[in-house]
Amino acid sequence: MIARARLLSVLAIVVGGAIAIISSTQTWLDVTLRAGANEPLAVPGASAMPILAPLSLAALALGLALTVVGRVLRYVFGLLGVAIGGTLLISAMRIGVEHPLDAVATVVTTSTGLSGADAISDLVGEVTGTFWPYAAAFAGLLILIGGVLALTTAHRWRSGGRRYRRESAAAETSTGSRPHDAIDSWDDLSHGDDPTAR
Repeated sequence: MIARARLLSVLAIVVGGAIAIISSTQTWLDVTLRAGANEPLAVPGASAMPILAPLSLAALALGLALTVVGRVLRYVFGLLGVAIGGTLLISAMRIGVEHPLDAVATVVTTSTGLSGADAISDLVGEVTGTFWPYAAAFAGLLILIGGVLALTTAHRWRSGGRRYRRESAAAETSTGSRPHDAIDSWDDLSHGDDPTAR
């Protein structure tokens, strides 16, 4: 059950990060200008929400790191997962529902050379949305769930590195020996034995 919780936590964060990074390259909004453009301007997720790509990459790194870190860092990373997921969820939903002008300002300015809230407002005739902001919001929800799952179950996760050390120590104790290393070879030489003769 605990191994499953750990797997689900990591998968939720990694899959959420992957969906979010994909959505950052897709068109979130289409902007129709009042004059001067025949075709709508496509606004990709990275322009509509500049923090999307960095947060997505952070989530991917976070999910992978959760597989190897110790107990204290699991809680830290779980909190980060909750923060990243919550930010993505709220911000993407806002853009998907409201189609705010600040989300299209960069693309409009690049296309027209005009900037400023009043100028953008005068230029923009209509803003329509796609499903990609909602995909990013879903990704944020997955990351949020993964972070919460890590926070609630991390104290029971096993540490692979610690278990390996325990098994190695037990094996050495049971055999009564340890690997022959370079220091042992120097000791053999000082006693007149040739370690290469073995």
